[in-house]
Amino acid sequence: MTFEDQADFASQVADLNTYGQALNRCETVEEVVSLTLEAMSLLFGTAHSTFVEVSDGDLSVSHSTNPALSPGDEPSEMAVEAFETHETAVREGAAARVDPDSGVTAAMAVPAQIVDEVTAVLVMRSTSHEAFGDAHVRPMGILASHAATAISNIRSRERLQRAHQDLESRKEMIELYDRLLRHDLGNDLQVITGFSDALVSDLDGEAREHAERIHRAAESSADLIDRVGDLVSTLEAQDEPEPRDLRAILTKVVEDNRSQFDDFTVEFDPAAAEYRVYGGELLESVFSNLLSNAAVHNDGPVTVRVAVDETGPSDVVVSVDDDGSGVPDGVRDDVFAMGAKGSESTGTGFGLGFVRALTESYGGGVSVGDSDLGGAAFRVRLERV
Repeated sequence: MTFEDQADFASQVADLNTYGQALNRCETVEEVVSLTLEAMSLLFGTAHSTFVEVSDGDLSVSHSTNPALSPGDEPSEMAVEAFETHETAVREGAAARVDPDSGVTAAMAVPAQIVDEVTAVLVMRSTSHEAFGDAHVRPMGILASHAATAISNIRSRERLQRAHQDLESRKEMIELYDRLLRHDLGNDLQVITGFSDALVSDLDGEAREHAERIHRAAESSADLIDRVGDLVSTLEAQDEPEPRDLRAILTKVVEDNRSQFDDFTVEFDPAAAEYRVYGGELLESVFSNLLSNAAVHNDGPVTVRVAVDETGPSDVVVSVDDDGSGVPDGVRDDVFAMGAKGSESTGTGFGLGFVRALTESYGGGVSVGDSDLGGAAFRVRLERV
């Protein structure tokens, strides 16, 4: 008998939808586990229900009504099979049992997945069914899908919360450095600038050249302090991440940069960017920095490819590839540090540091590698709605 052919089909669908709504209101994974096991017991009436959680590719029993299993135990071979194949696994007779004397006659393991990521495996064992067919597999799959969505949403919220906490700690350190730079070092630079200016007027020859060099260095340092202060003010003013239209943002950035630079080609398909992502008002600046960097830091005509791909149930990655000179392996770990810049750069070195600070404040991240176009490949990961 199929799922749809059951006499109580309509009521079972309604019950599954009710549990789905309740699961989406859960605040913790522990609540999801408890509610899912309750649903398995009440809706299917089987002897034993087990929730196997998946974290970073590792499987372990989160909770089970099976007396032979305890939290933290390794899952059964059937559960591992469901995780690895992304398909429901079934067992009958002795192969369905954890305890040989349990009387279990049938078992199945259903992967709880969203997109291509399995977040849990639901295992059900029965002492009254000889085998599990479509009438059980289909509704269990629906329940598993609800559980996967709930867990994915909770983990996304947790990542955003950690990102906010990290950003607040980083802001506190930046504010401390800002105060020290503006007050202590700023005062000293004013003294150096004033006295070196006086020396320039009083000296001649080589001594005058030395004084002029000191004066220029002091003014440059004072200007750098002002730029750091502006950056701190910008980060302090950042709003809470909220859903943004990625297509609209990327389209505007691409059009602006195409019109701003000569011999600058940008390949971009707006239809592939139909996502809503979490970000602040300055999300546009993240991509504008990356595109303008490709135009400014490469000689001759430059081609940039902007693409968007899903990398999981809650993330998208925006790729910015160019055919320029690339970023050497030796500096990739440092290129996103505040103030880091190449020996021939005329910029402040804060552009990519700014990109990293913003993306991390939105719960995402940024990395750089080699592009198949021959230059640099920047990857911006963002939480999607």
